[in-house]
Amino acid sequence: MWLLRTDQQEDQQKEVHMGDMAADKNSKGKALSAPWTRRVLHAGAVLTGLALLAGAVGAIYGVRAQPRMDGKLAVAGLASKVWVRRDEADVTHISAQSPQDVWRALGFVHAQERGWQLEFNRRLMQGRLSEILGPATLELDQLMRSLDIRGAARRQYQALPPSVQESLQVYSHGIAAFYAKPSQGMAPEFLLLGTKAGEGGASAWDPEDTVGWALMMALDLGGNWGNEFARLNLLQVLSTEQLWQLMPAYPGEQPATAVDLAQFYRQLGVYRNDDAPQKISAPAQQIQSALQQWTGAAVRDMGTNDGLGSNNWVVAGSKTKSGKPLLANDPHLGLSAPAIWYFARLQSPGARAADGSTLSALDVTGATLPGMPFVVLGRTAQVAWGFTNTNPDVQDLYLEQINPADASQYRTPTGWEKFGVREEVFKVKGQSDVKVTLRSTRHGPVVSDAQQQYGKVINTDKYALALRWAALDTDNRTVEAGLKANGAQTVAQLLEAFSGYHSPMQSIVAADVHGAIGFKAAGKVPVRSSANDLRGVAPAPGWDARYDWQGWLSYDQTPQDDGSARGFVATANQRVTEPGYAHFLTQDWSLPYRYQRIEQGLAASNQHDAASMAALQGDVQSLATQALLPVLRSLHSNHALAEQAQQLLAGFEGQMDKARPEPLIFSVWMDELTRGIVIPRIGEQRFAMTYGKRDFRGGLEGILARNDAWWCAPLSCEQQAGEALTRTLSKLQAAYGRDMRQWRWGDAHPALSAHKPFGSVAALAGIFNVSVPSGGDSYTVNVGQYNANPVPADVKAASAKKLLGGRFVSRHAPSLRAIYDLGDLESSRFIYQTGQSGLALSGRYGDMSQEWADGRYRKLQMQPVRWRHVLELQPQKAAKR
Repeated sequence: MWLLRTDQQEDQQKEVHMGDMAADKNSKGKALSAPWTRRVLHAGAVLTGLALLAGAVGAIYGVRAQPRMDGKLAVAGLASKVWVRRDEADVTHISAQSPQDVWRALGFVHAQERGWQLEFNRRLMQGRLSEILGPATLELDQLMRSLDIRGAARRQYQALPPSVQESLQVYSHGIAAFYAKPSQGMAPEFLLLGTKAGEGGASAWDPEDTVGWALMMALDLGGNWGNEFARLNLLQVLSTEQLWQLMPAYPGEQPATAVDLAQFYRQLGVYRNDDAPQKISAPAQQIQSALQQWTGAAVRDMGTNDGLGSNNWVVAGSKTKSGKPLLANDPHLGLSAPAIWYFARLQSPGARAADGSTLSALDVTGATLPGMPFVVLGRTAQVAWGFTNTNPDVQDLYLEQINPADASQYRTPTGWEKFGVREEVFKVKGQSDVKVTLRSTRHGPVVSDAQQQYGKVINTDKYALALRWAALDTDNRTVEAGLKANGAQTVAQLLEAFSGYHSPMQSIVAADVHGAIGFKAAGKVPVRSSANDLRGVAPAPGWDARYDWQGWLSYDQTPQDDGSARGFVATANQRVTEPGYAHFLTQDWSLPYRYQRIEQGLAASNQHDAASMAALQGDVQSLATQALLPVLRSLHSNHALAEQAQQLLAGFEGQMDKARPEPLIFSVWMDELTRGIVIPRIGEQRFAMTYGKRDFRGGLEGILARNDAWWCAPLSCEQQAGEALTRTLSKLQAAYGRDMRQWRWGDAHPALSAHKPFGSVAALAGIFNVSVPSGGDSYTVNVGQYNANPVPADVKAASAKKLLGGRFVSRHAPSLRAIYDLGDLESSRFIYQTGQSGLALSGRYGDMSQEWADGRYRKLQMQPVRWRHVLELQPQKAAKR
């Protein structure tokens, strides 16, 4: 706090000094006698004074809003004192005499550091953003209410064991205790929006909200209903064969279904007529604000996780210098400011739960999620673990046929049944309340009532689209599994703890100090009937019982590997099932480029150490770029810079380095080529609806390899690629000048951790967003995934040219990196892309960003040498009556 205050005072002193210098200089010139000039100078002096006053007020407020990290604080509900210490790496260590006090203190600390993040996430999952943000977020609210995240969370919470409920209760009480007796000023977001934590709800955070946030993580990571709809959309203008050319199955495999999908949907009469009126709600008719663009993209991409992924790997002692295992993990998630993670150590002896059961002792450190009372990714004293997304198909869309004689009914295998109907009232800031009717069927919520894009494609007078999603089931006990994992001390104990894990399915790698390593896919996967010829690839007729799920794979049936065959196990969202695996999981695996690169690195040595793990995490060699470089190098273009570009590309081998021009040329060319080939075949609107998080890379590779005349027409594929290069060079020259040596991939490809919602507000984005130049692409181990369509709303006009409209801004990258050496767990290390604080005025808000971008790490220790801050939380004494 002292450093922050000093820096701000120095900035103010510099401003005053500059003002004195300007006045001095003016006094030496000729006198200014015109009345209008005097008025201008007077107004300028007033504005300068106001600016200085605002700066001083901001500085004072910036200090008051910071959390108390030293001294003593009384916290309601604690049974005994709790130590909250911050070490040199800014990891928060919480030590108490019981797990209950640890969980309560963690809730208090999360509220201290991430109060706005908790509030925004609570409103997001409850569908209540429009109460504070206005009509721009109404469609997103409607989708959340349609999915009924809050209702599902309530049902799942009630089905949890009492001891688990207790842990969530005391955690939420810790958050409430922070707000009951504030020890710091409100986060600036509350002031700017004129709201406060918990406004309009039961409290700032309810126990059910933790379950709800687990569901939101499953929604972010376990979604493929967007792919099903994308296929349905494209099949209106493409044949089934052409669909599989543009969106091919996993390399070396055939599509999961042999059904002629295009004919199938034509026979059903699914599609709307082009002249049919579209049902568009009021916000979509307005001129889109930046906030509306963000909301629209969120709704459009919901249920789509193409291009998203993570890496993890575990190496046996037979392949390491120490003779003990190594484990590395870097989960790739949407970048945000503040980050999704908060690093903490939780420590206490065991205790009794309120129901009389025994709570295990805690000693665990790693990444917590604000909103949850446990370490999600990390290590105990003897075992470490990491996650990637397995991404099985746990979502199916169903075409529900509407009764033409009674629109309140839909068709089932046994006849017509009534839609489930509920009325939802949305409070909208600055407007009257909005009442919306939401429907559900035997499969689940009708998402076509909430996602307007469906009405542009299907005839919603004849059909509704309902979602069957495993995570919404009442038996989802993911939170319980997370709590159990915090007490594991061996690989076997850890994997047993995750046996009750539900959603989203995760590929877990683990290692312990005894030398054991392992991989297990943990989570629920539906079993589909052998008569189900669609296999979840595209929307199924909801009235045909053969498309209903038949049960679940058991835990012992999901993929696993003990690492004995190769001395390592790695997952990067590639296919994790061996040839001949008996069960269908999905066909929507990620392209295997990242996995292949990791496999190369791990197989290349038997002397791995933490340094080689870090080098692999930082690797920006793109095997996907290598695959298409021969095409790019062979092209002819009449652009004046074409020869210089080809000279550069001749020595380029796919290193997507932020400081090089070649990755920039390749990436823009790939985008231009995709647009040039695909848009004429599917149209601008479908392209905008389906490109997004997809880059159609697999499809483009096949089209170019076949020299496919239909896709490339009216030109040859070579001509299409050459014209794309010409357009690329023209755009880059306009943005960066003629000197190609000064072009930098990192300039167009910064890693942007955007704030919600102020990252979309030009006047505030510079304060609330965290941005740093970055390398990589969607296929490098050090991933830097960008969404090239549409143009992001949070790109300022002044920088839009330099950022090429923001199309290549990295928004999905390693949300953290962690490395664990089981031979010396105190040498474990971590980093993530922003900082521990969620307060934009804090020096700890983005202080990790450059370290993250440079591939540096901080220590993740249980026994640090010294403490940077020490805070004692004391039980609050009961008030005297």
